[in-house]
Amino acid sequence: MNDARSDALVFFGATGDLAYKKIFPALQAMAKRGHLDVPVICVAKAGWGIDELRSRARDSVEKHGGLQPAAFDKLSRLLGYVDGDYRDGKTFDALREKLGAAERPAHYLAIPPTLFGPVVVQLARTGCAKGARVIVEKPFGSDLASAQGLNRILLEAFGEQTIFRIDHYLGKQPVHHMLFSRFANPFLGPFWSRNEVESVQITMAEDFGVQGRGAFYDETGTVRDVVQNHLFQLLTNLAMEPPIRTDSESIRDEKVKVLKAIPAVAAEEAVRGQFRGYRSERGVAADSKVETFVALRLRIDSWRWQGIPFYIRAGKCLPVTCTEMVVRLRRPPTVFQGFRLDSNYCRFRISPQVTLAIGANVIAPGDETRSETAELIATQAAPPDIDPYERVLGDAMQGDSTLFAREDYVEEAWRIVDPLLKAGTPVHEYEPGSWGPGEVAASISPPGGWQDPAVHPA
Repeated sequence: MNDARSDALVFFGATGDLAYKKIFPALQAMAKRGHLDVPVICVAKAGWGIDELRSRARDSVEKHGGLQPAAFDKLSRLLGYVDGDYRDGKTFDALREKLGAAERPAHYLAIPPTLFGPVVVQLARTGCAKGARVIVEKPFGSDLASAQGLNRILLEAFGEQTIFRIDHYLGKQPVHHMLFSRFANPFLGPFWSRNEVESVQITMAEDFGVQGRGAFYDETGTVRDVVQNHLFQLLTNLAMEPPIRTDSESIRDEKVKVLKAIPAVAAEEAVRGQFRGYRSERGVAADSKVETFVALRLRIDSWRWQGIPFYIRAGKCLPVTCTEMVVRLRRPPTVFQGFRLDSNYCRFRISPQVTLAIGANVIAPGDETRSETAELIATQAAPPDIDPYERVLGDAMQGDSTLFAREDYVEEAWRIVDPLLKAGTPVHEYEPGSWGPGEVAASISPPGGWQDPAVHPA
């Protein structure tokens, strides 16, 4: 971690939808907490001036989280604006002038990846990249080759230690705290390996569809949208070894080791699905083969996890919105005549509320010849949290890389899913409100079946 804090934030894409819905509210929150006291120079091609930008920012916070007058006034005074084309050198000459005496700017590229190259070249030409950091919005590539190409572009002007690839999911507090929960609680240690674990399953379910983003989703699909980034982050948090130290590089080293131990996904290790009605969404091709659901079976060829299957499923129009992980233990030997004992398990839910549950066998009430599973549940309603974008932007400006994907992590993640993306496997239709296509149960199902998150958990 480099402790020299950025002395300016340059925001490319400041008139876009992401800025309007997420970034200006996050900047207002940073100003309120006293975490933002440097110039925020917005760059876009909109034909605007500073007054139009401030009006847009005000409307943004009013619509998304609420105006906080004192914090917004502070943010408004920090705002600057450069209007111009990203392919025009004059835009960057104006930016260099606007930066003034700033020596450590952070350049936030909330723009399409096709514009990374022209912007990076101009930042280097004008000296704006010297001493600077660059914050890159996802998606970081669409496959391994494109991710490697983007990395080459960025590394022409920035060192790896100054590149911050955003996955805002890592800014969520429950995800951020997963590692602490694992390594600060020794009771988990004795059974957290192939010796006691039978399988691991991760579910990310959404009970809604593409919500008007059909054109975007039809170019992306579930694997690119949430599996290669968000769910692999959860998987590495569950499977990684304790880091030697708690600095960002030690933590990221262990995450990369997990991905390196995962063979690429073969076509027979996945089932893709598409909810009925998806092709009628605006912007979606009438013959679309893009998945809105996927189930994968992975293995981790490491000492700790060799032979243990890891299952991931994610999808839209499922029965509930929830992200949950289940670590299922090996079934105990049947020592009581007539009893059928189920596997113990640990269940971690990180949204919509935080839950840790232990599933154990107990004698069924009223029938001492039967056993059933009971859960010991610790639940906490999600506390007021720092917005993920507030967290990741603040960390990037501070130089803390812990919550950001390193070059080797990104490329290993794409390596794993690349064969599946290129295989053209069938897309099976499923009914909205179901748990995906019926083919999942027949081919990509954990021992004992998927443990579906409850719609209304205890």
